[in-house]
Amino acid sequence: MRLAVLDRDRCQPKMCGLQCIKFCPRVRTGDETIVLGDDEKPVISEELCAGCGICVNRCPFGSIMIISLPEKLEEATHRYGKNGFSLYGLPVPTVGKVTGILGPNGIGKSTAINILSGTLKPNLGRGRIGWEEILEYYSGSIIHDYLLNVSQKKVKTSQKPQYVDMIPKKFKGSVSQLLSKTDERGILKELITKLDISDIIEHKIEELSGGELQRVALAACVARDADFYFIDEISPYLDIYQRIKAAQLIRELAVDKAVMVVEHDLAILDLLADVVHVAYGTPGAFGVITHPKGVRVGINEYLKGFLREENVRIRTEAIKFDVHAPQTTKEISNLLKFGKFEKKYEGGFELVANGGDIRKSEVTGIVGPNGIGKSTFVKILAGEFEPTVGKLEMKIKVSYKPQYIKAEDPILVSDYLQSLSKQVGTSYYETEIIRPLQLERLMKQKLDDLSGGELQRVAIAACLSRTADLYLLDEPSAHLDVEQRVLATKVIRRFAENNKVTAMVVDHDIYMIDMLSDRLLVFEGEPMKRGEVHGPFDMRQGMNRFLKGIGITFRRDEETKRPRVNKLDSQLDRTQKSEGEYYYSVEK
Repeated sequence: MRLAVLDRDRCQPKMCGLQCIKFCPRVRTGDETIVLGDDEKPVISEELCAGCGICVNRCPFGSIMIISLPEKLEEATHRYGKNGFSLYGLPVPTVGKVTGILGPNGIGKSTAINILSGTLKPNLGRGRIGWEEILEYYSGSIIHDYLLNVSQKKVKTSQKPQYVDMIPKKFKGSVSQLLSKTDERGILKELITKLDISDIIEHKIEELSGGELQRVALAACVARDADFYFIDEISPYLDIYQRIKAAQLIRELAVDKAVMVVEHDLAILDLLADVVHVAYGTPGAFGVITHPKGVRVGINEYLKGFLREENVRIRTEAIKFDVHAPQTTKEISNLLKFGKFEKKYEGGFELVANGGDIRKSEVTGIVGPNGIGKSTFVKILAGEFEPTVGKLEMKIKVSYKPQYIKAEDPILVSDYLQSLSKQVGTSYYETEIIRPLQLERLMKQKLDDLSGGELQRVAIAACLSRTADLYLLDEPSAHLDVEQRVLATKVIRRFAENNKVTAMVVDHDIYMIDMLSDRLLVFEGEPMKRGEVHGPFDMRQGMNRFLKGIGITFRRDEETKRPRVNKLDSQLDRTQKSEGEYYYSVEK
């Protein structure tokens, strides 16, 4: 079975001379394998296509994909027209359980949720069809009764969006005004306490940080009285403590409700979900959603890249986690040594840095709760802020990727990156930055047309494109899926090593920080009031100090060695705390 997919947004027939038609061998022999549609864009016949791939390679905009599907795939659940994206399978909402969906971005998770919420009627790849035909197809399956209720408009849904930074563009007013409109269950006061948002309840929505927006969006979703709750990523902008609180709240919601969650922080997904559906395929072309699996089994199979029950390999290489103790500190000369300085705000918050050093050719991780001054510290290093007390002598070049990324300029990605570096287009740049960050298909797109995850990858590439001595990256994992996080981690690490430059990374993804960092800066204090910078420490000392402050411990999965959060007050949790090993025990 062959699938031909055309990205209509990227296709520019007036600029390419229709090379897909000109060079198609079947067209040149007289077949109508590729013809022009009513919109003057190519229409590819999947029945006539020989799968040679010439049109794919000839298209200058990368808008064509020809894919051979597994023969055992059943009829599509939904397809967006001729040569459009196809989804196979649906996740199953279950009352009393949290159902997770694990897979890359662009694989059809949003399509599945739109079907389950009733905003999109599945067409089974047949075009316009009625509910009778749909229900007949699903007759006897575990999802039939649910879809029957959807067709009769008996399912009420509540959804937390993925990109919470878009909320201020759609709603003007205070947090209390927004939440009061959603409090259908009469639990708003309880939610405000559990999510720790009482201090911002009268703040304007446009004044909120990313972490505050994330918690407000979750409160608004949970406050509604619905049958089916869909929560699209709770981890962006939240620290570990906030993520665990959010996970506990969602677990409580699932006692008598059906809850479905998309999450790329594996430790949180493991803690949160009862079962997971693995989504695989080719982003932007087709997606397959498996039957439900036990959460540990599903995550481990996804990481290994082989789905045992389906007998499908979804990745050529397994995602591997380090099993060794953190690397020992290397004797390296200093790039920058800073003394004590302070930054005070009129609102009362103050940041105190007690002094330290940043070494050459080293990656320093920065960890701590939200609202503790991490971004302020990075902005001072970047030269965007000046200390209130003390002075920072910066005689080095700095490249900075901010936490919140805006793309208001309609410039092409390729033109934007070329404006930053002469290296763009070289074999090294293509091999070490463009390909690993999966930017090839984005180069001819405009910045203001990119999604959050696409914009994040471009921002990482932009930061590494500038010539500098110190590279500062604030939350590079936000909106990236599991595989993209691993690839971004490798890109940053290899860039620092190969170019003998220094990088500092702020992030809440524990694995990303562990894999990247040689040393750690730990931020402590009272969020929104006072922050103190401690370190840098070696990895073991820094991680233990950080996790001890939060009061949680991590272990490693015996099979994949991935980090997993220990249940609070479990035997392993108590043992690790008594030994002072909050992250994982030293390998014997």
